[in-house]
Amino acid sequence: MTAGRAAIVEESRDGAAPATRTISVADVEYAEPGHGEVLVRLTATGLCHTDLGVLAGGIPFPTPGIIGHEGAGRVERVGPGVRGVSPGDAVLLSFTSCGACDACVGAHPAYCETWLPRNLLGGLRDGDSGGVTRDGEPVAAHFFGQSSFGTHAIADERSLVRVADDADLAALAPLGCGVLTGFGSMWNVLDPGPADVVAVYGAGAVGLSAVMAAALREPARLIAIDRVSSRLDLARELGATDTIDAVHEDVAARLAELTGGRGVTLSFDTTGHPGVARTALDAAAARGTVLVCGAPPPGTEIPVDIQRILTGKILRGVTMGDADPRELIPRLVALHAEGRLPLEKLEQQYPLDDIARAIDDMHHGRTVKPVIVH
Repeated sequence: MTAGRAAIVEESRDGAAPATRTISVADVEYAEPGHGEVLVRLTATGLCHTDLGVLAGGIPFPTPGIIGHEGAGRVERVGPGVRGVSPGDAVLLSFTSCGACDACVGAHPAYCETWLPRNLLGGLRDGDSGGVTRDGEPVAAHFFGQSSFGTHAIADERSLVRVADDADLAALAPLGCGVLTGFGSMWNVLDPGPADVVAVYGAGAVGLSAVMAAALREPARLIAIDRVSSRLDLARELGATDTIDAVHEDVAARLAELTGGRGVTLSFDTTGHPGVARTALDAAAARGTVLVCGAPPPGTEIPVDIQRILTGKILRGVTMGDADPRELIPRLVALHAEGRLPLEKLEQQYPLDDIARAIDDMHHGRTVKPVIVH
């Protein structure tokens, strides 16, 4: 066993009122890693909107449980069968996958046949998997194959990407999900060219990562849309040619003005809000693509006017940027080293004991990407 501390999500009920979820830091014990697992001593973990979705009850991760899925740290011990990393290695943590289904073999692990139970639902683990306990009682701890809001994580080897020993792990931690999703969705799926008009709805960590990816491709226009003016300023700094303040401007009218009425060829909705996706569809050009991500509650639907998509418009979903972390993350690390992926402009660091403040700051838009340092 390894003694440590972790932020644990609890669920409580007060009579007939709906259950509420809270998070607080407690002492825990980490078991030895099982087959294919690695015990990582964490340096930092990015806070993602998916974590907020668990706290809001929209994602059914079991409680009490440890979330966090953008970990970065050093390998302490490896379990049986681990061959790719060794104690002392610096690693970034991302999502996990089975490695054997058609999607995994075909380099699309984000669409692994067992992705949901392995990453979000917390139920699929090998029989000898290392667990986490608090006062001798088990705590759910396999969120995205890692559960990294703590001093340690017992992570699947397939969640790990090895990086250089001198890597700035605190700066790079968000690559595991938010940056991977935003950058990968733009780079791998939308793939803008110089004639495209690109619109990114939502200038949070995912949206701004998409802006940075699109800017590297130099499209004809790169439009960022948000409700927070400071985030729009940051989007311009990161490469957006135009911004739209959704609080004070008519988004549809401004998009029509910016595109000369032709519409947007490539749109990326990062908000998970069905009304925003509908706005993007209505503003799309003939044969334009609208890509959606986010984690709204199950059953959330996007209203679609069939007549208005008969011009060849495409509505498409994406998970984790359709990225293979072992392929894309090293490229992102290199771009950061070259100064072309300025992650620090998005980040603010918080100690583990201040995780509740980090969550509140992110929820209210005061911080784009909180990073919990351990």
